[in-house]
Amino acid sequence: MEFGLFNQMYHPVHRRAERTEYDVLREEIALIEVADRVGFKYAWASEHHFLDEYSHLSASEAFMAFALARTKNIHIGSGIINITPNVSPPSRVAEKVAMLDHLGQGRFEWGTGRGSSSTEVFGFNIDSMDVTREMYDETLPEIIKMMRAGEYGPYEGKHFTMPRRNVLPKPYTNPHPPIWVAAGSPGTFEKAARLGLGVLCFTLGTPDTLAPMIELYKKTIDKAEPVGGYVNNNIMVTTDMMVLEDGKRAREISLNNRGNYHTALLLKYLDSFPISEGQPKWPEIPPPAQPEGLEYAIRKGIVAVGSPDEAIASLKRYEAIGADQIAFGTFSTDVSLENATEAYETFGKYVLPEFDKDPVHSTKRQREAQLGADSLVPGI
Repeated sequence: MEFGLFNQMYHPVHRRAERTEYDVLREEIALIEVADRVGFKYAWASEHHFLDEYSHLSASEAFMAFALARTKNIHIGSGIINITPNVSPPSRVAEKVAMLDHLGQGRFEWGTGRGSSSTEVFGFNIDSMDVTREMYDETLPEIIKMMRAGEYGPYEGKHFTMPRRNVLPKPYTNPHPPIWVAAGSPGTFEKAARLGLGVLCFTLGTPDTLAPMIELYKKTIDKAEPVGGYVNNNIMVTTDMMVLEDGKRAREISLNNRGNYHTALLLKYLDSFPISEGQPKWPEIPPPAQPEGLEYAIRKGIVAVGSPDEAIASLKRYEAIGADQIAFGTFSTDVSLENATEAYETFGKYVLPEFDKDPVHSTKRQREAQLGADSLVPGI
């Protein structure tokens, strides 16, 4: 099992007196550098628009390019690039993906999606959330075709048209970087498996609730008909992490990080996510975490909080259900850069080696196994 972190430029109003947008960006990049140094394999950058406080990371291609330049080994992934034509014309997506692939010399992971909030979707003159599914299904295979050698088109589709053009540059990785899709429901897990796509699982679920969806994915992907050039058999799951040698102090930091405010914003904006009944509606804020609730989450393996041994025990539950990667949204709370750095260094020293014993990234290993060792070569 591999590990990553998730960046979204969370900028709540209650911290703006002490931190500007620039400060948030600086800390996000700094933590990616720490993660790279201690052995994390992935860093995922969100793409959201118009979601005040929740996420100010909109032009994520610029953020990812900078992160690639500041790191050496970690793969930088889009979590996600919105590929609906109103948000990003398909040819522009192909161009951005190929350019990031070149800048990282094969360290870019292409996470795809269609937007998770009506606030942002409707802001691009799309009149319903349902139509974004059609847009995604139409554009993804066409974008992949644009990455092939030679000219593409002409194309006349329902949601976009394009004259015959040579979309440049072509990817550094042959035939393209690993492809992922954001998913949170059984239907999307199954669809991802049929298409041979990795899953970026952004959900409020627990290991027990995720287990059936992961099982469905793993059973289905054996029969995949990949939309791309190879199968990316991978499931990434997000959860919380605060691991310190002093488990009591890790608990105190976790209990005081105001994660409930971030949850309130998630419930406010991400109206395409499956939300359980009884969740409060904005501007109501869920109650802050209590010690007994945190202890329950630790016992059930829902979060990696506490000492290294406790984190290992928690993460073994994710490993047991078949998760391939765990990513931590550390800055989706009020945790300081100092405490986050200590947690990642502690995790890298004591916890990560218990699970990730392969120096090669899973996506690279799978691509080479299917296409050969020469699958990482510059394009034309």
